[in-house]
Amino acid sequence: MLDHGETCCPNRVARLTRIAGIRAQIGYKRRPGIYGGRPSVVIDNTLDRQFDVEAPDKAWFTDITYIRTGEGFAYLAVVIDLYSRRVIGWSLRSRQTTDVVLQALLMAVWRRKPKEQVLVHSDQGSQFTSMDWAAFLKHHNLVHSMSRRELPRQCSC
Repeated sequence: MLDHGETCCPNRVARLTRIAGIRAQIGYKRRPGIYGGRPSVVIDNTLDRQFDVEAPDKAWFTDITYIRTGEGFAYLAVVIDLYSRRVIGWSLRSRQTTDVVLQALLMAVWRRKPKEQVLVHSDQGSQFTSMDWAAFLKHHNLVHSMSRRELPRQCSC
């Protein structure tokens, strides 16, 4: 209302929005409790949080994030070399499929051309547990490491 030149106090705005049934849009609430039971172990966590690597092309990290655009969400997959902390492969798609992570990893392999085995660390997303992902890793002499899903921590307040 202030943008339109109207002056009013916050209490009046709160009362009028309550009467009109207008509410702020909020995100999803997570209900308290434990979700999903015990964490699953698909692939061993070979990296085991050892993020300091002594040479390039020894360990890579990959993940997906989403970006809100005017036409919906765009999904960005990134591969980072843990030695230099540089992005060595990326892919942007409109759908969150295995293809987006495979294209990012293909770019990393094409750009770096590793001579020895490389450890590729990811989370337990469905893209990283697919058969296409496993076949790609095996074909390009890459070793998969996967972080374990942690149970939510209970508040000790």
